Amino acid sequence: MAEQNATYAPDAAQLEALARAALARIPAPFAAYLTDVVLVIEEFADEETLRDMGFEDPFELTGLYSGRPVGEKEGFLGELPRPDTIHLYRRPLLDEWVDTGVSLEALITHVVVHEVGHHFGLSDDDMHALEDSVG
Repeated sequence: MAEQNATYAPDAAQLEALARAALARIPAPFAAYLTDVVLVIEEFADEETLRDMGFEDPFELTGLYSGRPVGEKEGFLGELPRPDTIHLYRRPLLDEWVDTGVSLEALITHVVVHEVGHHFGLSDDDMHALEDSVG
């Protein structure tokens, strides 16, 4: 029998809801370019991704943007690209949440904005300004 008022770590669906709420707060004109971005929540990045990114510890990677930045899409010829995707890795996110003491909403927003920044090819300073506007 489950304990009454038991507290459990957020599952993938709960993290996705927080990430979608963060995406919904992205201001114009950025928001118009995010309608086709796929959001994927996984427990950890796969071995190939970790190796390609240079990570040995799967807890080091909390999120990843895969796809072509907006500015590189025009005039692209050749093989059809995979959909632009923001990957969020649940277990590393939860670990960072516990370690840092920041709210889970703030952490998810930070990672989502960072990955959106990669979608637009933004600099770190631009990503911080975007994050401040999404807050």
